[in-house]
Amino acid sequence: MIARTTDLAALLADPDLLADCAYIDGQWVEGDDGRFDVQNPARGDVIARVADLSRSQVAGAIAQAEAAQKEWARWTGKERASALRRWFDLMTRHQDDLATILTAEQGKPLAEAKGEIAYGAGFVEFFAEEAKRIRGEILPAHARDKRISVIRQPIGVAAAITPWNFPNAMIARKAAPALAAGCSFIARPAGATPLSALAMAVLADRAGIPAGIFNVVTSSAAGEIGKEFCRNPSVRKLSFTGSTEVGRILLRQAAEQVKKCSMELGGNAPFIVFDDADVDAAVEGAILCKFRASGQTCVCANRIYVQEGIHDSFVERLTARVAELRIGDGLDPGVDLGPLIDRAAVEKLQGHIADAREKGGEVILGGDTADTSGSFFPPTILTGATSDMLFAQEEIFGPLAPIFRFRDEDEVIALANDTIFGLASYFYARDLGRVTRVAEALEYGIVGINTGLISTELAPFGGIKQSGLGREGSHHGIDEYLELKYICTSV
Repeated sequence: MIARTTDLAALLADPDLLADCAYIDGQWVEGDDGRFDVQNPARGDVIARVADLSRSQVAGAIAQAEAAQKEWARWTGKERASALRRWFDLMTRHQDDLATILTAEQGKPLAEAKGEIAYGAGFVEFFAEEAKRIRGEILPAHARDKRISVIRQPIGVAAAITPWNFPNAMIARKAAPALAAGCSFIARPAGATPLSALAMAVLADRAGIPAGIFNVVTSSAAGEIGKEFCRNPSVRKLSFTGSTEVGRILLRQAAEQVKKCSMELGGNAPFIVFDDADVDAAVEGAILCKFRASGQTCVCANRIYVQEGIHDSFVERLTARVAELRIGDGLDPGVDLGPLIDRAAVEKLQGHIADAREKGGEVILGGDTADTSGSFFPPTILTGATSDMLFAQEEIFGPLAPIFRFRDEDEVIALANDTIFGLASYFYARDLGRVTRVAEALEYGIVGINTGLISTELAPFGGIKQSGLGREGSHHGIDEYLELKYICTSV
């Protein structure tokens, strides 16, 4: 049922959390297509070989999830809440082991991984409580002999495709509202980081979540599994977190079924520092926002705009602080930045830096790969950034901080909004009028004011423009997995 990779298993208090088979309908399943390797990006060694499912196996999992969902939907909200609460308790109890698994496959520092486990568990706790709050309505009738009621019902089978940068939290953020609503759920985790999802399945089983309700299908055939999710009519909802390019493909494929989709896609977050800001606070916020997960998040600062009056002071202070960050294996103590996910990510950063240098940008810190194995890249600061450079329109996804100089409020708002993306944005200012004007003018689904951290299960997370559709988190998040039904009764 569960094979163990010796080195990683030895680090765990509960080695049974290290699963290497897919989890379908309460069973651990081998893959028709054999197995694929999972590597530690810090060392490059294989830490597990995971079941590689075929498209037909995933189709079978969908059918089983559809059958199981009917009974789950009949459970009361309180019953579903109790099961989710047990899942939350187990995730919290096993936080250290879950974080170790996450760091081994994804690379982020262990302390940061522990934070992700707590963040993911927070969604399970929150939506356990929301399961009891799915309300209907009685509306004024249009005739004396009619009564109008509106109820909310689970949409059915929900499928999710999740990324490698948050292998626990992105599944929890989708699965928790789906299960709370009464849906069954099938997760296809990223091929680089399937072990965190499988560990969640181990705990879901222990929590008493019924067979077929939470499923994890592991596969190296990302395109084929995506097609099955999109084209299988039994999948009534698809949730995807990943690039805008892939999101467009999935939306086109899902359109054949007129399938309900939520998309959390790419970002190009501006981080604006006005001349009335607390510069030291802005520096700390920029470090948290830019270098968390080695810059590999969709809400990381992509473009740092600093008003010309404080530009030099900000750059000096930011450079001094970033120079203190320690890069290394996420399992080692005291590490601030782990590796990038693979060599392709390193090469993308090198391309961005080469492009910027050709166009007049100056690297004042970092800029070259670290002298170590794996896919490491040092925290890098580049000044003289301009809007014709690649990173002005593309998502960086790495620890590169380009700094742009701007003159006034109108100019920076125009620059910040000059992108197809609209996920997260940030700015630092003290003037109350400016705070109000800028917050309303920025074309983004999320605005952080005087803070570099904006993610919480209590707030609706999502973007506008080509950064996505729908919202995750908060009481709005459960609506993505519910259908409204209007009932007209003649009396």
